[in-house]
Amino acid sequence: MTTVQQRNPARFIQVRTFAATVILLAAASFSNQAIAQQRPNTQKPIRPVVLLPRIGVIGEVPLTLKEVIAHVLAANKDIEGSRIDQHIASLQLVGAKGHFDPVIGAQGRLERQVSPVSSSIGGGAGGKLEQRDFTTLPQINGLVPWLGGSYRVSLTSTRLTTDNQFNTLNPQYPTALTFNFNQPLFRNLLFDDNRRSIEVAKKNRSLSDEQFCRRVIDTITQAEQAYWELVFAVRNLQVQTEAADLARRQVESNQRMVDQGILAPVDVVEAETQLATFAQNVYRAQESVTRAENALKTLMLPNRRATLWASALQPVTPVNLEAPPAALAEAVHQAMTQRPELAQIKLSKEINQANTRFFKEQTKPQVDLIASYTSTGLAGKVIPNQSNPLTGGFDVFIARINDLSRVAGLPALPPLTISGGGVPDILVGGYSQSYSNLWNRNFPTAQIGVSISLPLRNRTAEANLGASLAEERRTGNDRERLEQLVEADVRNALQGVESAKARLASATDARRSAEEQYESEQRQFRAGTSTVFLVLQRQTVMISARSQELRAQVDLSQTIAEFQRSTASTLQAHNITLLEQNTPASK
Repeated sequence: MTTVQQRNPARFIQVRTFAATVILLAAASFSNQAIAQQRPNTQKPIRPVVLLPRIGVIGEVPLTLKEVIAHVLAANKDIEGSRIDQHIASLQLVGAKGHFDPVIGAQGRLERQVSPVSSSIGGGAGGKLEQRDFTTLPQINGLVPWLGGSYRVSLTSTRLTTDNQFNTLNPQYPTALTFNFNQPLFRNLLFDDNRRSIEVAKKNRSLSDEQFCRRVIDTITQAEQAYWELVFAVRNLQVQTEAADLARRQVESNQRMVDQGILAPVDVVEAETQLATFAQNVYRAQESVTRAENALKTLMLPNRRATLWASALQPVTPVNLEAPPAALAEAVHQAMTQRPELAQIKLSKEINQANTRFFKEQTKPQVDLIASYTSTGLAGKVIPNQSNPLTGGFDVFIARINDLSRVAGLPALPPLTISGGGVPDILVGGYSQSYSNLWNRNFPTAQIGVSISLPLRNRTAEANLGASLAEERRTGNDRERLEQLVEADVRNALQGVESAKARLASATDARRSAEEQYESEQRQFRAGTSTVFLVLQRQTVMISARSQELRAQVDLSQTIAEFQRSTASTLQAHNITLLEQNTPASK
C-alpha cells in the first residue's frame, strides 16, 4: 500500500521565496564586492551636525515650573491691572462708608446792627437801637448707618451788648444746645441710597477679587502651557540630535562596509541622505527651542531690559504624568462652586438685587419723624441804678409831691428805679453761669412731629424698578448659559486628560516596538538578510516614535493644567494663596 504525502502549497511557496531571497542577497554581495574591487576608494568626509549659536543667548539658567509661575505672576501687566482694580474697589467701599462719617463744623460772626425805633417802648435813644454781638456756632451732623436717620447737634454761644433802655442785663451771654433728629418711618427706613452704595461697593470689591482670581488662574495656565512647550522643544532637540548622531554612525558603518566590498556606494549615499534629513530636523528643533523660550520669556520678564533675555532657559521640572483622579460629577460640582466666572455673575445678580431693593423703597410714600430738643442758657451783667424809661416822665411830678410832703411833714416818695434785685440770681454772671443754666436744662424746649409727602405719581421710581427686575431676568439667563459652558469645558478637559493618558500609553508602546524593530533590522542587516533601505526606514520610524512619545507626555501635562483651570483648582494644585488687599476697607 503506497502512502501519498500531500504538500502544503502556501508553505512550499514561502520556502521557495525565502530561498530565492537568500540567493539574490548572496549574488548582490558578490556583485558589490566585485564592483568595490574594480572602483577606487572615493570616501567623502562626513559633515558633522553642529548646533548653531543661539542668537543673543550666553549661558544657561535652570528653571523650575514653580519659579516660572512666580516670575509670570510678578511681571504680568494684566495681573498688575487687576491688582489696581482691587485697590480701586476697596477705596470705593471706603468712600461709600464715608457717607456716615460725622461732619464737624463751626461758624463765628461779629455783628453790629443799628435799627430805627418808632415807639417810645422800643428801648432806643434818639430814635435808634444799636446792638453788637459776637456769636460762635460749633456743630456736628451726620447720618445714622442703620435706619436711615439723620442728626444735627449745635451749640450757640453769643456775647450781646445793646443800648436798649429796657434791658436789665448788659452785656448778655445767651447760649443754646440744640439736637435735631429726622427718622424715616416708611421710605428709606429699611434701605436707602447710602446703604445701597455700601452694599454695591462691597459686591464690587468681591467682584474685583473674583476677576483677579480668574486672571491669576488664566495666567498660571498660560505659563504652564508655555513651560511645557519649552520642555518639548528642548527634549525634542535632544531626540533629533541623537537621531543625527545615529545617522552619522550609520553612514560611517556603511562606508566601512563599502570599503570591505560588502555594500555598494549607493548605500552610503542613501545613509548620507538620511543624515541630511535628520540634520534639517535638528536645525528646525533648535529654532523651535528659541521660539518656545522667547514665548516663555515674554510671559516671565517685566521688560526687554531684563537680564534673563541673555540666558538660555533650561527647564528642570519633569513632565506631569500623574493625572488627578476625578469623576465627572465631582469635577463639575467643583467647577460650579469654585469657578470665578460663576462667582462673578452671582455677584452681579446680588448687585442688581440691591438696586431692586432700593427702587422698591423709592416707590413708597415719604413719612418722617421729626424731633428736636433745645436747652437754653442765659446770664449777664446787671446795669446798676437803671431808671425805668416808662416812668422817667413822672420825675417832675414826684419831685413836686415830695416838696409838698415835706411841708406837710410827710415822708418823701422813693424814686422809681430798677435795681438788680429784680433779676434772678441764676441769670447774673458770665459765660460760666450761662452754660450752667444750659447744662442744668433750666430752660428746655422739646418738639416732635411727623412730615408726610405723598406723590401723586412716581413714574421715575417705578421705571427704575421695572428696569432692575428686567436686568435680574437677564442675569438669570446669563448664568444658565455660563453654567452650560462650564459643564462643556469640564467635560472637554476631562476627556482631554483621559485621551492624553491613552495616547501616551500608545506612544510608549509604539516607541518600544519601533526600537525593537530597529534593533532587529540592524541585526538582520549585519547578518546580510536585510537592506540599508529597511534599516534607514526603521530608524526614521524609531525617531518619529520617540518624538511622538515626548509630545504625548507634554500633551498630558498640558491637559492636566487645562483640567485644573476648568475646575478652578489651579491655585490649590500649586499651593498659591491670594492675600487680601491691605486697604482701610479691610480693617
